[in-house]
Amino acid sequence: MIGIVILLFLYLIVLELSKNTLAGWGIALAVTAVYLILRHRFKKRSEKKRRGPVLLMALLWLLILGLNYKVTEPPFRCLPAVEAGSPEPTDVIRLSQGELTGVYNQDHTARVYAGIPYAAPPVGDLRFKEPQPAESWEGVRACDHFGPMAMQQRSSEFYNSLTDLLGLHKFRVSLKDNYREAMSEDCLYLNVFTPAKDSDEPLPVLFFIHGGSLMTGQSSYTEYRGEDLASQGIIVVNFAYRLGVFGYYANEALAEESPNGTTGNYGLLDQIAALTWVHDNIAAFGGDPDQITIAGESAGSSSVNALCVSPLTEGLFVRAIAESSGITARKPYHTFRQMPDALKMGQDIMTEMGAEDMEALRALPADRLVETGYQNNAMTVDGYAITKMPYLSYLAGENHEQALLNGFNAKEADAFMLGVKATEENYEELLRGAFGEYASEAAALVPAGSVTRDQKFIIDAGGDAKGALLHLYSAAWFTYSHELWSEDVAAQGRPVYEYYFTKKNQSLSNYHAGEMPYAYGNLWRHPGLYDASDEALSETMQAYWVNFVKTGDPNGEGLPEWQVRDTGHRQLLELGETVQMIDDPYQKIYAILDRYQGR
Repeated sequence: MIGIVILLFLYLIVLELSKNTLAGWGIALAVTAVYLILRHRFKKRSEKKRRGPVLLMALLWLLILGLNYKVTEPPFRCLPAVEAGSPEPTDVIRLSQGELTGVYNQDHTARVYAGIPYAAPPVGDLRFKEPQPAESWEGVRACDHFGPMAMQQRSSEFYNSLTDLLGLHKFRVSLKDNYREAMSEDCLYLNVFTPAKDSDEPLPVLFFIHGGSLMTGQSSYTEYRGEDLASQGIIVVNFAYRLGVFGYYANEALAEESPNGTTGNYGLLDQIAALTWVHDNIAAFGGDPDQITIAGESAGSSSVNALCVSPLTEGLFVRAIAESSGITARKPYHTFRQMPDALKMGQDIMTEMGAEDMEALRALPADRLVETGYQNNAMTVDGYAITKMPYLSYLAGENHEQALLNGFNAKEADAFMLGVKATEENYEELLRGAFGEYASEAAALVPAGSVTRDQKFIIDAGGDAKGALLHLYSAAWFTYSHELWSEDVAAQGRPVYEYYFTKKNQSLSNYHAGEMPYAYGNLWRHPGLYDASDEALSETMQAYWVNFVKTGDPNGEGLPEWQVRDTGHRQLLELGETVQMIDDPYQKIYAILDRYQGR
């Protein structure tokens, strides 16, 4: 009896972690009750007569529980734009596409217009093509749910819940989350967050690009939501764009059929289409099309870098915010590749899928194509969206941002090297992936065992040299691109503000993406994980971000001074327990990376 109860308890835990519907709980409890009643009745028989039926009932009970787990899997659904149960609709907004309404958030500090199509669904014949204009609609469209996330490989809900529980410590038992977020190739939708009250003057706009290595991510993610920033007098926009093989597939046949001769940058072109839509339509929401700041984190930051050099974005924005990534190096470490490499992978994917031509590849179901074993997640020089290596555009002064706010976190590389065990014996060899023939110099500058690890991200292979390895890889993979980006823009006489996020907490801490809930005002969505010092830092960071969007200068009354970077001043602002200007902790490593990069 006790064993059955324990087994049932564990089964219910699995149902909760897997987000199965409440019907699954009811069926499990009912079936178990019936099994226990029948089992009790059979106890009156002799052991010989009851052994067979009891065993059969036990097997039947387990079989039904297994079927129940499958039958009551969480359904797919688009997420509501706000958490209020029955949100109040907004007044009608009129666009050239049609009329729409949004919803007020729970405390009526912001309005949210979610799931607005900014381009035609990239399906059927439009797969692997530049985004086409969005279709119009009749009547008033209720924009009260986020659109589906772009096609991507994703983990089970059980695995995601374990990550939230053991790694991020943000899992909560709830009766409202028994679903999986919808995913579709038809994904080109954006979301607009505005203040609840209309302004007498057009408001500046923050245009945010989500991260995820150009492979994963969704605009509905809580850390990207803009209600809090919008309540402070700006408009926030985020959106979905094509990812992975759908967004960055390259093939010569596609370039030949394109009127622009392009291939390999469909996700980037989606971003440009969304930015163009915002520039053309944001006035209807009270925004100023001449005061748009583009922003992004991780791969979204690399995308911001690409938008800064794309000839297609000239005049569409004025400032840039970049968090934890870039492609300004001569040999970018990630999210960028050379066209020959892109074309070769394109052919490899065709072979993998058994497709003889583009018609056959377009005919494949999206669920089949998304399962490719190739990480097709990098932009390239296509002669249209990107016409030359980004660093060359900066050298020529062809970049568009008039001011730059950018930076990185203390432990950028940790989450990307979980399975790597570093020892004194293999330390230098492991460094070759980032430093090439200069690995020995890097090892001499930061010896194995010289960097103490005060935290570990989830479960880590570790090793006595792991801290030093992660320190060097953080510099190469993440911070170096910001050093180059800041240097290039400062050399042009444009204002640059660089930060270093070090604040520890019980969730993402100061690892990659740890700054996001602070800067965008979403700590409150994670009760119990942040304290008063986190709240104070979040208010400071939000003020910096909002001021920059409004004026191009993050500084303001009551804020610690964030000194502008120029050719004579290279310090950055630490955002941690204290907020102060400090030297870049990776500065000496950059000299080695310069030699590796051929600068």
